[in-house]
Amino acid sequence: MLGRFHEISIATTDIRASVEFYEGLGFTHAPTTDTWAHPYGVLTDGRVFIGLHQHRFPSPALTFVLAGIASHIAAFESRGIELTVRRLGDEVFNEIGFRDPSGQAVTVLEARTYSPVARGVGEVSGCGYFDGISMPTLDFAAAKAFWEPLGFVATDELDSPYVHLPLTSDYLAIAFHRPRTFDAPMLVFRDPEMPARIARLRERGVRLSEELPRGLSSATNALLESPDGTALLLLHEES
Repeated sequence: MLGRFHEISIATTDIRASVEFYEGLGFTHAPTTDTWAHPYGVLTDGRVFIGLHQHRFPSPALTFVLAGIASHIAAFESRGIELTVRRLGDEVFNEIGFRDPSGQAVTVLEARTYSPVARGVGEVSGCGYFDGISMPTLDFAAAKAFWEPLGFVATDELDSPYVHLPLTSDYLAIAFHRPRTFDAPMLVFRDPEMPARIARLRERGVRLSEELPRGLSSATNALLESPDGTALLLLHEES
């Protein structure tokens, strides 16, 4: 119903600093179109595309592409989804937006705003293998009821490495965690060799946050914070 996953859209007040942050982690630039009037750049590790927008909007937003958006409005509204953004017409780039029960922003565009990149899925960044985005919510049941009709499939609630509810789809994995675990969305990366990756990041002068999600050990896991405030969780995955 949402179409195809496009990017995790992130608002930044200093796009150069944000771009340099992801470049330093081994992300690659994707060629962008001239759709947006504001400064815009896309970086990828081969699995996730980070859209950096020097523009104010609810951030981060999960952004999808669905051709013929206008013809799908009734289907969204029939599911009780209240649109917070509705830009439709022959003279504009069509876009709609809404929020899930926990307040997570979702954007649906009429067309892509960047071109594919020749980078293999196995060519991971310095963060490891991108696992998905995890978002805080007080109500796992409400999250499941909202996202499953949109094309995501919930699996069993897991206790490790912290309590969370995973949901999968063809193009993006999402999860929900308790706000007491961490009170903001996190881009989650995993690797059996994560302690070695973290050591290399420290050697390169990458600043690690002193804050970690509740229950995680700083000996084998780490949290990075981008200049725009996005949290990147680096998890040690047991081999």
